[in-house]
Amino acid sequence: MRTDTPADASEQAMTARKGGAPPPDLELLVHGVGGTTPEEMLGDPRTSLVTGDETAAVYRRADDIDAEQRPPEDREGPDRDGPIREAYVWCNLTSGNSSRALWLLLLPFMVANLAHWMRPPADRRERTVRTYGLLVRLVALTLTVLLIAGACEVALDLVAWQCAGSADCAGGKSWLGFLSPENHGWWSQPGRRLALAAVLPGALTGLLWYLSNRTWSAYEASPPLERPVDESAPEAGNRPALCLPGFWYGRRIVARLRAAHTAAGFLTIAAGLTLPTTTYDREPGGSGLHDTAGWALLTLLCACAVTVVAVVCYRGRSESKVDGELDRLTITALPGAALAVLALSVLYAGWSRPGWVSTGQLPGNEAFCAIAIGEGALIVAMAVCALVLHRAAPGRTPLYGLAGPAVAVLACGLGAVLAGGVGQRFADWLDGGGTPGEGPGTAPPVLLTWLATAIPALLLVLVVLLVIFTVRVWRVRNRLLPTIMDGYPGERPDAVRTRRIAGTIARAGLTDSAPWIVGPVALLTLLFGALAVTAAWVTHEVPGRAADGAPGAVDAAAQTAQALGSWLMGLAFLMLVTWARRAYRSPSARRTIGILWDVGTFWPRAAHPFAPPCYAERAVPDLTWRMETWTRRHGGRLVISGHSQGSVLAAAAVWQVDHRTRGQVALLTYGSPLERLYGRWFPAYFGPTQLLSLHGEVRCWRNLWRYTDPIGGPIKLPDGSGPEVDCGALKDPLAYGRTTEHPLPAPILGHGDYQADPVFDRERAGLLARLPEQTPPPAEEEAVGQMSSGRSSG
Repeated sequence: MRTDTPADASEQAMTARKGGAPPPDLELLVHGVGGTTPEEMLGDPRTSLVTGDETAAVYRRADDIDAEQRPPEDREGPDRDGPIREAYVWCNLTSGNSSRALWLLLLPFMVANLAHWMRPPADRRERTVRTYGLLVRLVALTLTVLLIAGACEVALDLVAWQCAGSADCAGGKSWLGFLSPENHGWWSQPGRRLALAAVLPGALTGLLWYLSNRTWSAYEASPPLERPVDESAPEAGNRPALCLPGFWYGRRIVARLRAAHTAAGFLTIAAGLTLPTTTYDREPGGSGLHDTAGWALLTLLCACAVTVVAVVCYRGRSESKVDGELDRLTITALPGAALAVLALSVLYAGWSRPGWVSTGQLPGNEAFCAIAIGEGALIVAMAVCALVLHRAAPGRTPLYGLAGPAVAVLACGLGAVLAGGVGQRFADWLDGGGTPGEGPGTAPPVLLTWLATAIPALLLVLVVLLVIFTVRVWRVRNRLLPTIMDGYPGERPDAVRTRRIAGTIARAGLTDSAPWIVGPVALLTLLFGALAVTAAWVTHEVPGRAADGAPGAVDAAAQTAQALGSWLMGLAFLMLVTWARRAYRSPSARRTIGILWDVGTFWPRAAHPFAPPCYAERAVPDLTWRMETWTRRHGGRLVISGHSQGSVLAAAAVWQVDHRTRGQVALLTYGSPLERLYGRWFPAYFGPTQLLSLHGEVRCWRNLWRYTDPIGGPIKLPDGSGPEVDCGALKDPLAYGRTTEHPLPAPILGHGDYQADPVFDRERAGLLARLPEQTPPPAEEEAVGQMSSGRSSG
């Protein structure tokens, strides 16, 4: 047992360094999806916090907390002859708090934000790139309007207008009695009922603003290292976007978009109040004063709406520098003006109109058709831009460069399911179990019913695709069966064991077939949406009514699809709510949801400010600061090793450090989706050119992968340098049968436990050996490193 004091150990280490001993090496571990604990990452139950907070932090073994001040022979534990090990734990950014399960309800916003990053590479077509980004931001704006319009549909139309205005509906619900015209109360006038019901969508808009503002301050406010970009350098204009110093700091664009989307939500509610009121005031015999006030309010509404669109269109992200400025006038005045317009709309609707009676559906429900048509036109324009970019720089991008528009279609479909599902279930509940739209009771807009009718057809397509891929897995497995034993020469064959290994490899290959699911589903969603809009516009009837008089089979199919689709749309919403509630109580469910966000919220909020927050805007600066300050302070070699999603964070952090630090850093990735998922679906940022640039800038990089891994894969650099990065596929399982090293059957590891493979330690040692030996930093440089470390922790 050591008895030296820390001061003695420090003096010994300094003496060793003065005698020419090299500084220590460091391995910085970054975990993957789902998260883990520092104890599991470091293989020691005793760990200590090095730097960070309860959200994200760096840990070490308790015995290594002062390892830099001790000679290597005085270090304890299994890594005595290897590098000091640190674990960066970031899982609480995505799955630590149970309230974050409610982010499931923001799923359409997250998917729309992903579409921004899925464009094909630019290849110097900056105008097309800017147009594509603009179109995605406009699609995201329509999603906000759609969600708030769905809340208005429930509160204003179904509850305040239809049910409260009907004696039959309101009579059986005591909580609506004070709104019923039968009571002749102050709230019985339709305009006042609408004004009161506007509290619900108004509160929803305020909640979205609050969550966006609060999550930004907690996740995305970490300033990166400020490094000016030398625009005169010949390679400056061609460097990957992830190298730019402002890439992971989108404060300005998020604040502006948050103001615009909040204003759009308030204006949507104001329109829901103003349109039916002005419709009544324009009828013969109406008040001239009311009519004039209504026109003035509509003009003000249009002016504010044009301003919102202009703010969204004005500019996108600024990445070439760390832009900490805020458009304070915009982010303050725009939501304030929209809130003032909403207040005027409430006053205008609450104006006494004794003869006004609510009948039928709320005027203005045609807005859902307008939103759907606008979304379709914007997505088609996105597709044109994506095709232009893809033709200029074709590559291994899915769906011929149309991945972004396809994902935008799915985002709009999810938004319609959320908005329509709430409407369908509320209408069904208020109507006492009758099919919405089939009787005289409450009913949602016709378009939502038509969209619900398309859901059974989409599910049928999904079932067909599932059958096709099941058959494909079975065929691939059978084709692999004769080859499995080639990796285990001399072993005695076991048919069950062989089938399990071959089946695992076949199922892992399904990841590469994802475009054949996303593409058809997106195309059919777009076509069914267009047919639903057309049918709703032409017939003004729900499918069951529109099919009256058709042949019996057609009529029965329409009735069945309508009833089934209504339940399925409502069920989809209820499933999201139930899953969110279960995640509030169940840590395992919360962990599963965290995995979804690990993949979906890696990217900054460039298109939709109400999407779940970007954890990488905290994690990447954390890793960058740690690598910069440690190498400057101690002068040692560093290998950053990332598993799964952690490998993406590690690569992004390596891109961000300066050239001097990069010369002391090696990159070890395992189970990495860098090329298999990110390189294909986000080719403008992780495409072959970008990964080749990373390989050229980092001194040494190795990638470990398995055929049984459904997520990780080889890097496959286009210039033939792939073998310098990729190891050969690791054997999985490590042993086919029972051996002296594996007396019990070895598990099929798939995506996990890469560090259990002996190859891992060999490759890490090889990376450190390829890095040049370092010398201790001068005293004044060490002081600079200490100051930088102090700034990072502050």
